[in-house]
Amino acid sequence: MAQTVIEVRGLRNQFGAHVVHDGLNLDVYRGEVLGVVGGSGSGKSVLLRTIAGLQRQAAGTVRMLGVDNQTATEAELAVQSRRIGVMFQDGALFSSLSVAENVELPLKSVPRLAPETRRALARLKISMSGLPWSAGDKYPAELSGGMRKRAGLARALALDPEILFLDEPTAGLDPIGAAAFDTLIRKLSRTMGLTVFLVTHDLDTLYAVCDRIAVLAEKRVLVTGPIDDMLKVDHPWVQEYFQGPRARAARDTIATRPRRE
Repeated sequence: MAQTVIEVRGLRNQFGAHVVHDGLNLDVYRGEVLGVVGGSGSGKSVLLRTIAGLQRQAAGTVRMLGVDNQTATEAELAVQSRRIGVMFQDGALFSSLSVAENVELPLKSVPRLAPETRRALARLKISMSGLPWSAGDKYPAELSGGMRKRAGLARALALDPEILFLDEPTAGLDPIGAAAFDTLIRKLSRTMGLTVFLVTHDLDTLYAVCDRIAVLAEKRVLVTGPIDDMLKVDHPWVQEYFQGPRARAARDTIATRPRRE
């Protein structure tokens, strides 16, 4: 039986009078790549930030890696934060720091880690993200959009996380760059044993990378399951999203190559 590493029950998120989620339930299993989709305003990124501990919910419980974010001590939350990595949509790199310095930042939280070891680990993560070593000396403004995303990924991987959160990782990339990033994510999830929580609108990514899909609609998780199950869901948004022209094109594209490379 798959181990549950994230358990969300009765989640409510709201900003003032605006309710984003209400009664949301979700389980994420160890080692899977879960793709989270939903229409504009469904709160995909809000859900990611809540689970990752970057904001507090109005009600409900979130347990990640056995820790309840409402009852945990500051020390427990600090330990938990070192077991996850987060890559934001725009990379969220510090513009005044080089790529290598950005990747080193999380490593500075590791006690008694020598500076030379920290630098070596940062270079390793940069290489793992598919960037050339020379990119470590560049500043974010000197990188292309795709390279900034990979630099953000390298920083998210700095502490060898158990769970990796990705917010729209292929947004803004050309089709070739997006496909290469999909392949990288699938490879890393397999070789590192990562659990990946992936917010995306990219149908190619859903077909190429994800083990299961969670659909956000009506302020909750409407349905979860393998992507083939989405074709059977009797809901207008789900049918339009997974059976429309773009979905058919994505299925045709993925059909021409192995799903997991």
